[in-house]
Amino acid sequence: MKKRAVAYCRYSSDNQREESIEAQTRAIKDFTEKNNYHLIKIYADEAKSATSDNRPQFLNMIRDSKKGLFDIVIVHKLDRFSRDRYDSAFYKKELKKNKVRLISVLENLDDSPESIILESVLEGMAEYYSANLSREVMKGMKETAYQCKHTGGKPPLGYDVAKDKTYTINEYEADTVKIIFSMYSKGSSYGGILKELKLKNRKTKLGKDFSKSAITTIMKNEKYKGEYVFNKTGQKQQGKRNVYLKSEDDIIRISGGVPKIVEPEMWENVNNRLNNSSQGYKAAQKSKEIYLLSGIIVCSNCGGAMVGNRKFSGRNKSLYVTYECNTRKRTKNCQAKSINKDLVEGIIIEFLENNLLSYTNICNIADIVFEQAKKTNRYMPQTISNIKREIQKTQTEIDNIVSAIAAGMFHPSMKEKMDILESKKSDLTLRLSDAEIKQKSVVLPSKQRIIEWLESNKNIKNKPLEQQRVIIQKFIKKVIVHPDKIELISVVDADNGGEGNRTPVRKPGYCGLYHHSLIFDIPSTKLLKAGSWFQ
Repeated sequence: MKKRAVAYCRYSSDNQREESIEAQTRAIKDFTEKNNYHLIKIYADEAKSATSDNRPQFLNMIRDSKKGLFDIVIVHKLDRFSRDRYDSAFYKKELKKNKVRLISVLENLDDSPESIILESVLEGMAEYYSANLSREVMKGMKETAYQCKHTGGKPPLGYDVAKDKTYTINEYEADTVKIIFSMYSKGSSYGGILKELKLKNRKTKLGKDFSKSAITTIMKNEKYKGEYVFNKTGQKQQGKRNVYLKSEDDIIRISGGVPKIVEPEMWENVNNRLNNSSQGYKAAQKSKEIYLLSGIIVCSNCGGAMVGNRKFSGRNKSLYVTYECNTRKRTKNCQAKSINKDLVEGIIIEFLENNLLSYTNICNIADIVFEQAKKTNRYMPQTISNIKREIQKTQTEIDNIVSAIAAGMFHPSMKEKMDILESKKSDLTLRLSDAEIKQKSVVLPSKQRIIEWLESNKNIKNKPLEQQRVIIQKFIKKVIVHPDKIELISVVDADNGGEGNRTPVRKPGYCGLYHHSLIFDIPSTKLLKAGSWFQ
């Protein structure tokens, strides 16, 4: 039975044309035919950046993967999926959870450890390209900002943009802004403001009814007091709807750079009230834990996944953060104990930092991955040569028929044969074009670039938690929690510094990297009873 596949295609506005969607689609269709896949649907986002997950068709594809409609997602190149390695890891995990595999036509990667690491290197290269492009775009936007001009998107309510990109006041909309600031400064509630705006038929810039969040956004906007502000917020990794405030060194502020709509004193009073009312809410919010081993830590007793858990227990209501067996949590059919989160994660981080990502291991891994990189594109020159020979052979047959007709030898079958040959030549020409594009598109990383990428994963202890999770899940396949030990299965072999027992698992006839396990013994029974390891 053929595996069901879908295609995801994307072109962004940076030096690409709409036709590139068609080129990607054609290459994917050719790939599915050669590999006996059944292509059931094509998802395509036009003029969308791969650094953002705000891509409607992409998100539809992720949602559809949960429905069991297809087994494979095929992209022309990995950077069509995402140029942000954290988004890439997040959405690949979603696909994997839904038992859907991601395949790239150009990179030609498999499930071997070498390919797993090579894929990460290629993603890193794509992310670097995207970040470099963003820096160049930001340079131009900053120059525009220093002139107090509009940098893109819709202007705030109350302003229009003149031909020279400076801000001008829209009097009708500005009156709506004044109503909001005036009412809130006098003690009105959100409900009272919304009711007044509804009564006066006032709308947002998009022509919609106001909401509480829309009012808050207006009241926090510093432009209304006449201060031009640019580059104030940035986007968080893994959660694009959330933003964070940048440091003052990164923010451009120009007092008097925008015509003011409300007096600075009123703006300050309104924001003082906003800040005071938000303190209680912030204090009530619980901090979220980031579980670095989510999806790869399992219970040895039942084979089920272990999941993160926070609970307060004991006489002093102390906080315990652990991984617990999900089977035990849901059905009580497993007796495995929970394990301390910090300790099990600490073992993994120490192993990566001091063993797997040591200088010797990095050099050995780079050698093997570099050979894999060369192998991924080795077949292409031969493919191009074969297609060219086939085109030449077809052209010779066409020329022979033309010569025969010119000499007065004509038969109705000649026209039918000519049509077949012309169609064949056209198909071969398209295949040649795709093959040549493919050969140019695949930028194989140098050995030094691979080493640089591997070294970028070092010093893991000092990296943000989200980045730690991505690195851990790139190199560690599984963490198995036994009653008396922790078994760590990593993607590549490494000298574990003499700690624990190492049991390599090789495939017959396989040379290079391989999945292997390391055993880390649990401390003494006394520690177990004290709850340092298990709860």
